[in-house]
Amino acid sequence: MNAITQTSADTRRKRGRGMAASWYGIARTATIDRAGAWAEIDDGGTIKVVTGVTEIGEGILTVLAQVAAEETGARPEDVTIGDNDTARSPEAAHAGATRQTYMIGNSVALASREARKMLFEQIAEHWDTPEDSLRAFNGEIWVEGSNLRMTLSEAVAICKGRGVVPVGAASFTAHGTGLHPVDGKGSPWQTYVFGTQVAEVEVDTWTGEVQVLGIWAAHDVGRCINPRGVEGQIEGGVVQGLGQALMEEHICEGGHPTTHGFAKYILPTALDVPQINCIIVEDEDPTSPLRAKGIGEPALVPTCPAIMNAIYDAIGVRMKSLPATPEKILAALRMPPGGGARITWNNRPAGETLT
Repeated sequence: MNAITQTSADTRRKRGRGMAASWYGIARTATIDRAGAWAEIDDGGTIKVVTGVTEIGEGILTVLAQVAAEETGARPEDVTIGDNDTARSPEAAHAGATRQTYMIGNSVALASREARKMLFEQIAEHWDTPEDSLRAFNGEIWVEGSNLRMTLSEAVAICKGRGVVPVGAASFTAHGTGLHPVDGKGSPWQTYVFGTQVAEVEVDTWTGEVQVLGIWAAHDVGRCINPRGVEGQIEGGVVQGLGQALMEEHICEGGHPTTHGFAKYILPTALDVPQINCIIVEDEDPTSPLRAKGIGEPALVPTCPAIMNAIYDAIGVRMKSLPATPEKILAALRMPPGGGARITWNNRPAGETLT
């Protein structure tokens, strides 16, 4: 009996793998995007950065602290990101379009470089050494190949003692154009990111349930500023894509939503999240001072089609209505091959069997 049960279970559960690839444009579409920032190397070797950036949980403040620290030679913990009230700070625009690292990160980098240049000019004169021989890192400044070295705090005191406040201001611009109405030519974005994901699923042909066993996600992010943050963004996008593919369904009838709350709108929980394997590809962007691009929204794009392709690989049924709920999968499996009326859900096709 146990052997028969095991054989039956193996027959009803089908595994498959699917792949999907994507591209995504960074920053605002078909227009000029811009962002500005101020930076100052302050007393004690601390850094002040002011920009109108909006932190909504994506980790941009950490990224900006890293950028300012690297560009000025300070320690990340010595960087303060100032008030983002747009009445008192340069324009940075919205948190969207996967533009935060690319737009605000580059403006902060350029402003920090300007502040560092002012500091280096004064210290080079103080030490009577060429400016390009100076290096700064982890709160210290020194002359390469010599014993001349001091803290960034001491350097700022010397700089201000010479009557100079090391400050910088900069803006970064991404150029885009709309598509020509006749020949379709244009450049909607200045830079692009690319990604590929592979999904492995198991489909229960008796119940229609789909379990995602694993996701392999490889994404080009340009230069990776914060690897842990990038992995978090990829994992979050994959979970969103899983919900779109298998669970989240907003039903409208006659133009009115009938899904009134989350009691019927199913979201992925921790128990639904598979093993996510992140592969970070660093194809550095030549149009960016930081050589970085972005990863916010692009991580979501290939997940759903990869899962749909995996379902097709497992059971030979092409699902064309999202989400691919158990009811839709069972209905598609019961359709006669090569013909018969197609079952629809909310005026959308549930799927079809290919011959």
